[in-house]
Order: sequence, then structure tokens, then C-alpha cells
Amino acid sequence: MPRSIQSTQPPLKFIPQRLNPLVLQIVRWLLPIALRFRTRPWLPAGIVKIEAKNVEVLAELYQQFQAGKIRLLLAFRHPEVEDPLCMLYLLSRIVPKVARQKGITLPSLVHSYFLYDRGMTVWAGKWLGWLFSRLGGVPVRRGRRLDRQAIQNARELFANGELPIAVAPEGGTNGHSGIVSPLEPGVAQMGFWCVEDLQKANRTEIVIVVPIAIQYSYVEPPWSKLDWLLSKLEADSGLKVLEIHSGNREDIYYQRLCRLAEYLISEMEEFYRRFYHQDIPKTISTDDPNTNQVLIARLHHLLDKALQVTEEYFEVQGQGNFIDRCRRLEEAGWSYIYREDLPDINALSPFKRGLADWIAEEADLRMRHMRIVESFVAVTATYIQEKPTAERFTETALLVFDMLSRIQDTTLPGRPRLGLRQAQITVGEPISVTERSRNCQGDRLAAKQAVSDLTKDLQIALEKMII
Repeated sequence: MPRSIQSTQPPLKFIPQRLNPLVLQIVRWLLPIALRFRTRPWLPAGIVKIEAKNVEVLAELYQQFQAGKIRLLLAFRHPEVEDPLCMLYLLSRIVPKVARQKGITLPSLVHSYFLYDRGMTVWAGKWLGWLFSRLGGVPVRRGRRLDRQAIQNARELFANGELPIAVAPEGGTNGHSGIVSPLEPGVAQMGFWCVEDLQKANRTEIVIVVPIAIQYSYVEPPWSKLDWLLSKLEADSGLKVLEIHSGNREDIYYQRLCRLAEYLISEMEEFYRRFYHQDIPKTISTDDPNTNQVLIARLHHLLDKALQVTEEYFEVQGQGNFIDRCRRLEEAGWSYIYREDLPDINALSPFKRGLADWIAEEADLRMRHMRIVESFVAVTATYIQEKPTAERFTETALLVFDMLSRIQDTTLPGRPRLGLRQAQITVGEPISVTERSRNCQGDRLAAKQAVSDLTKDLQIALEKMII
């Protein structure tokens, strides 16, 4: 993560898709290494095993696609930043292997175009945009109401490209393998657009969307590493070490997390109350371990106030859920930093350049409120209690780590790796968009409802595949 922006930047240009077979092959060779050592080359604590279920379904769909019978969209879950690597492993290694075992002929390349967040190149660097472009990626500005160039490119590839296209319908990561965030309607809308484009061209391919779930677990539960992480978070927060002698391991860690959460929420409430003049009622702290419902209510109220601080600055309406509001704020902030109204920032006078830099720096600082909110959009009161696994404890603790890191330093460090992990990929049942479109031909209201119904059915399908 680069340091905070202190000067105005040129506009974020669209990065066209330029699939390069040589670059793709090199990345495929390096994939096992990338999975194992993704963030820290010296620390072997990445993903060491990937398994998949119902892969023959995907192999058969690729066979039909390559035979010109269908157009295919892969709608995959996106809980972690490693998901694209796991999808690449699925397509480059697992699908061809299963196809050979089942006698399914796949004469062409098993790969996909994909959509990615344009913001990834902002924090990772321009090299990522170059790489994603050569791997078949199309960048999308998530906060724009209508990113025409991205939509046109994606629509063209879906209807006419030589490969299927992969999209994460959640729109971004939520840090929870066990929770599917509310899906955005873009995937469903793309499906119906593709049907429309094929009909206009008098083509007979069937448009298929297939849901794909990705879930992570540790090879060995990292309880000792979790203890270390919680101790670090407590120390960084200024909490004294609390000796808890009673209860089993899960209860002890849960008490520590609740105590840490209550302390941080209280501190942040006072921060926004005092320095941003937000109306946040004072709450008496309690050691009762059954206060998670109250804590979540306070957390959501706090997230709402944090977003209001940024919305008031950018004059953005606070409509929709937390994710919707974060997307709009990101785009508003970028409009202050990546100035499309300034064709040549180097031609500005020193005075005007100074003002532009001032605005960019302040916009970046205001957006940090929104970035903190982004980390907690999927947190619920019962996530750990429903299944007190090491995975759910560590996921929650790592979200707290992200928050403290953003506040302590303008450079976000890589997350600590707590142990070797494995990924479970599940291919769901294909959904025919063509069949659904027959009931809404020429009817706008019916078409809108069909998009909503398909989005809902995708959500249900992805949730059912979570273990």
C-alpha cells in the first residue's frame, strides 16, 4: 500500500484488455509459488492445497462454449484477495485434469477474461494494470453509476470473446469465507444484455451463468498464532493484558475479542464525538460476554457516522447499504484526486497546482474514514458464535488488524500470515439466462424483475455452497 496521496494526479485512464498467451503461460508456471508466497517472499504461509467439487460441470460447460453452443459467465465468490489466484489454478490445472479423466475434449485454451477493480492499480502500482491487461482483465470503476467504457468492453467480450468471462458479483472482498455479501446486479444484467446482443445478431448460443464458491481453512488451526495476534492488537490498542483463567479456549478468545472490540468502539465513538461533532450517545462499558448484539449495534451506528463525515465533505447522499455508500465515496474522492477536469496538471501555475495538491491530499485523508468502514461491512453479531472455528476467529482479528494499521500508519503493512491454508472451490449448477429472458421480452418491468430474481438466486446458490 503506497503512502497517502499528497498531490493531485492525472486522470485514471482505461486500461484495455490485451490478452498475451506468453504472459499467461509464465504466470501459470509461477502460480504455485505465488499462492504459497503471495505477500512475503520469505514467509511460507500461503495456500498450499486447492481442492474442487463438481468440476466436471465446468469442464462440460467449457466444452459447450468451445463448440459454439453457449456463452458462459463464471460468477465467483470473492472473500479474499487470493481468490483470483485460486480461480486461475482452477482453470489452468484442475479443469483440464478433470476433463482428461472424464474424457471431455477441450481443444482450446481453458481460461477466462475477468473484471477487476480499477482501484487495485492505485494501491498496488501501474505494473498490476499491465499484468491484468495481459491476462485478459477489464478494469471497472466500482463507484461510477455507469462506467460506460468498462461495460462496453465487458459486454463485447461476453458476447463475442474467444473465452468465457469471470466476474465477482459481490464487487469486492469482505474478509469472511462464511458470509456472502449482498450481490450487485451487474452479473445478472450482463447476462440479459448478452441474450439481447445474441438475438440482435441472430445467433443461437444459450447464455449460462455458473456460480462458483471459494472457501478457505487452515491446514492446522493456528491457535497459538491467534493468541500472538490478539496480544499484539491489545498492546497496540493500549489495553492491559487481561488474565482469563476460566473457560475453554474458544470462550477465552471470544472474551478477548469482545473486550478488544468494546474498547476500540468506545475510543472511536469518542473520537468522532469530540473531533467531528457527531451525535453518538455515551455507553457504559461492561464485562458481560453476552453483549455482542449491543456491540454490533454500536459498531453499525459508528460506521454510519464515519461515512457521514466523508459524505458531508464530498456532498454525497448517504443512500443504500454500507457497501453502496463506500463505492460512491470512493468515486467522489477519486474525482478530487485524479482530476479529469485538468488535462495537463504540469501546465498549471504553481499557485493553482498548490490548490489542486491541497484538495487531493485532503480528499485522500477523508477517504480513510471510508476505508475503515469497508473492513467491517460484513461483521455480524453471530458469526463466531455460530461456528467458533479458528478460521472465523482469525478472520475477525485480522479485520481489527487492518483497522489499527490504517490508523497507525499511512502505509498499510501486509497482514501477518498465521499458518498454511487450503482452499475449497465448489462449482454450482448452471443457470440459463436465455430461458429466463423468454418471459420478459419487450417488458421493461418484467426485465427489471428478472435481473432482481437472477441476482437473488445467485445469492442463494453461493450461500448454499458454503460449508
